[in-house]
Amino acid sequence: MAELATIARPYAQALFEASGVDLAGAASWLDKLAAVAANPQFQQFAENPGVTSTQVFDVISSVAGAVLPVEAKNFLQTVIENGRIGALPEIASQFRVLKNTQRGSSDAIVYSAFPLEGNDLAELVVALEKRFGRQLDVKVELEQALIGGVRVVVGDEVLDTSVKARLEQMKVALIS
Repeated sequence: MAELATIARPYAQALFEASGVDLAGAASWLDKLAAVAANPQFQQFAENPGVTSTQVFDVISSVAGAVLPVEAKNFLQTVIENGRIGALPEIASQFRVLKNTQRGSSDAIVYSAFPLEGNDLAELVVALEKRFGRQLDVKVELEQALIGGVRVVVGDEVLDTSVKARLEQMKVALIS
């Protein structure tokens, strides 16, 4: 959705510049707000013409959980007043890209059939950072359909070492 990206870009850029050295803190509260804004029930509530911007602000800030810093409240109020609450997930996405570019890192999602914790996760992260040639911010998600192994998504790159992928490769080889 190019239009949404175009709308979100100035907000993400302004927040990035205003956050200064606390990019991680801003990313944290922005991700929480974006998760709430992406909820279909919240979107329906926010788009209701009978709902005021104050009500939208109160709902999203209370659902987001922890006490929001002043910067977060000001940013959220600006987004709501400009009618851009629907762009909040895209703003968060573009903000992460800016933050990662500055740090020279990337977001990575590791899909695993089993929970990864402690030393296993640390060893995997080291191997993945070496493989992809950059620092990775890793998030682990369980996907039992993989049977075993992992599937890693970094941007538009995918590394699939799962048992499911290997079985599919064997199936293709046997059929051909």
